[in-house]
Order: sequence, then structure tokens, then C-alpha cells
Amino acid sequence: MNEHNSHPKLSVVIPVYNERPTIEELLIRVQAVDIDKEIVVVDDGSTDGTREFLQDLVQSTTQDPALMTLPRTRDQLPTHNIRVFFQDRNRGKGAALRRGFQEAHGELVLVQDADLEYDPQDYYTLLHPIERGAADVVYGSRFLGGPHRVLFFWHYVGNRFLSTLSNIFTNVNLSDVWTCYKVFKREVVQQINLREDRFGFEPEVTPRWPRGAGACMRSPSRITAAPTPRARRSPGRTVSRLSIASCVITCSAEGSQLVEGDQGGAAGDGRETEELDWKGVRTTNVLAVFWPTPSC
Repeated sequence: MNEHNSHPKLSVVIPVYNERPTIEELLIRVQAVDIDKEIVVVDDGSTDGTREFLQDLVQSTTQDPALMTLPRTRDQLPTHNIRVFFQDRNRGKGAALRRGFQEAHGELVLVQDADLEYDPQDYYTLLHPIERGAADVVYGSRFLGGPHRVLFFWHYVGNRFLSTLSNIFTNVNLSDVWTCYKVFKREVVQQINLREDRFGFEPEVTPRWPRGAGACMRSPSRITAAPTPRARRSPGRTVSRLSIASCVITCSAEGSQLVEGDQGGAAGDGRETEELDWKGVRTTNVLAVFWPTPSC
């Protein structure tokens, strides 16, 4: 891997598992975002050719200039700011994200899925609250204002139910806990002790914002691809709705266990959270409570 800006503004962490049909286009779209950034790709034991593609990409980073001719699109992809890490076996999305967070060098860390469902052009909106000093954590939301694709009804119902269940335990008012897009200041995310290896990451990270993390904002994010079943999902990712709900309860309750017991200072301070409309204008103030946990 080549030398690049060791302290970029943004680290885009992309967990990858069997994403060969979309990985080329995804990297093109992320590189098209005009922000000082590094791209941290973590391959989670892919078996569909993604791993081999990423190995070729790593080789291209040593060239001068660092460019890769993409096999399928024949586009020229700049690779000077891409770092790739390979898991020894399929460990799950949560484990891949932990690895990416550990390797991130940017001031801010953003989670990006590789399936083209989310538009990287939303980065500007997602980063704005942190850049103006109003938040340390930003969650994207597929349910705030503005134009967006129509969702499958039961997917929508399930998402809102699980987000509400998480909110009950965390006492925050998030509209889309399960969104891909989450942005953290690097020092915030790197001091959270995450343990869930698979999709338990989503409900686990929310109640574990450390003491003094500041406000969290919700910002609208667009989704552009129809959610369809794919064979690329690992066996461990295929879980029942009951198992997901159980994970939400377990992770959220574990993370919020000090809400009633801790009486110390910042742990009970009310922090203001903003909800942004499609233009990034504040529309609603809600009260959120931030607290430490034993595992942070």
C-alpha cells in the first residue's frame, strides 16, 4: 500500500463480503466525492472474486501514478488513498467495522455499505453538523424529509419497530438506528469497546457513545437500490426477526444499564439533538441523554 495523506479529513470504512457486482461502481462513486479522504476497505472473507479484485487493487497502489483500470467498466480508478485489509475468514460486519475503525486515520469516520443502496453524495450533508461544531456523531436517516425511493412496507415497519425498541432502552430519539450511514469523530468511535461481530453492531454502538461525546444529529440520506435478497449474504447474517429483536434488547439494555444508577455529572446531562430536513435546516429539537458504560 502506498503512502498518502496520513491524516485525512475523512475515513470511509467499507465492510465488504461478496460484493463483486457492485464494488467497482461503489469505489468510483466514493472517489467522486470531493472531500479529503481515505477509503478503508475490509474484506470479510469474500468468495465471489471480490477478494481477488481487491488484491489487484492493492498492487495498483504501488504504481506511479496509482491508478487501476477496472476490469468490468474499464474506468480509471485512483487508488492512492485506498487501503485494503483482509480478514482471515468470514467474521461478520461488526468485526469488519471494528477492524476498519482501528485502522482509520481520518479526523472523522463514516460507515459505507458496498451494495450501492446509499449515495456517497450525501457525505456533504452528513458531515456538515460535525464541521460546524454542533455534533460529534451523525446518523443518516431514510425516514426524514425530502424525496426518496418507496420502501417495502414490511421492511419499513420492521425497521421502525426495531428503532423504537432501541430508543426505549437508550432514551434517545433516533428515527433510523439501522441506517448504514453513521459518522463519528475518530476519537469517539475508537474509544467505544464494540464486541458484536455481525449485525449486532447496529443496536450495540448506539447506547455506547462515551462520556462527553456531545450531541448526535440525524441527517437525511437517500437510498437508491431496491432491497433484494442476495446470495452474497453469509450464513451467519441470515437471522430471524426474533433474533434481531433479541439482539436489540440485549445490546441496548447492556449499553444503558447505568442510566438509573449513575448520578455523576455529565452522565445525566441533557444534550440537544437536532433533526435536519432535506436542506440541512434545523426543524426539531429533541432531548437526548448521554452516559458512560462499563465497557466503553
